Amino acid sequence: MSLICKNIVKTYSGRDVLQDVSLELHPGKIYGLIGRNGAGKTTLLSILTAQNPATRGEISLDGQRVWENRRSLEKLCFSRELNANAESGLASMKAKEYLRIAATYYESWDRDMEARLVSLFELNVKKKLGKMSKGMLSMITIIVALCSKAPYTFLDEPVAGLDVVAREQFYKLLLEEYAASGRTFVISTHVIEEAADILEEVIILHQGKVLLEGDTQTFVDSARHVSGKAEEVDAATAGLEVHHAETVGRSKGVTVFLKPGQSVDESRDVSVQPVNLQRAFVALCGEEETRQ
Repeated sequence: MSLICKNIVKTYSGRDVLQDVSLELHPGKIYGLIGRNGAGKTTLLSILTAQNPATRGEISLDGQRVWENRRSLEKLCFSRELNANAESGLASMKAKEYLRIAATYYESWDRDMEARLVSLFELNVKKKLGKMSKGMLSMITIIVALCSKAPYTFLDEPVAGLDVVAREQFYKLLLEEYAASGRTFVISTHVIEEAADILEEVIILHQGKVLLEGDTQTFVDSARHVSGKAEEVDAATAGLEVHHAETVGRSKGVTVFLKPGQSVDESRDVSVQPVNLQRAFVALCGEEETRQ
């Protein structure tokens, strides 16, 4: 039961926010959707879950169109950051009312899990959303995501405002639910390195386009940071895909992405170090000059 996104374009005010985006999400995986602010992540998630129509393109789940298809929509959950200001209409709603309404959308809603998570997070469900902190609102979005039991569950910045203990609780809960249910989770986050260990697949969205989609570990393993005197670095990385050059005096540092069979020329007087997911992402999407 794959979720397939074909050639999605989304246009706002004459500008293409998403440009020819195609993806295939498979059952039983945890995906990380990462990108800079304005890359189109939230827009893409809203289109994948039929909360926002695409200008062009098609989304299908198990071969069935998602848009205005209740059978498909029941299998999808998009739990996004809550905007509980006065203009949103949510400020005066109590947390328990919000959860009750959310439960009506999902036939497999787990009420026992809801009670357990409310207790675990020490959440006062009688409190109005407009009076809650950003962290408390994030806890509510996490409860909706996990309790929905939707086979495809999308979370947009789920740890925003959470302290380190609550973030650890979230990742532990997510892995427990994933192991028990085999659900597919797609997590959009700016806290990249903290989430890196649980992300099996990574999707990098940059300026409305999919820059990379693939196995997280394979992507990270392909990256190296090379530093030393500028002329030595240039010689050691000749013919390689080079990103994010930083020069200080005669010294230089770059990140390279190696294709199968390629390597850095370590006979040169350079330092070659592995990089983590966050640094690899910055190298691809930061301001830079790229050469091959």
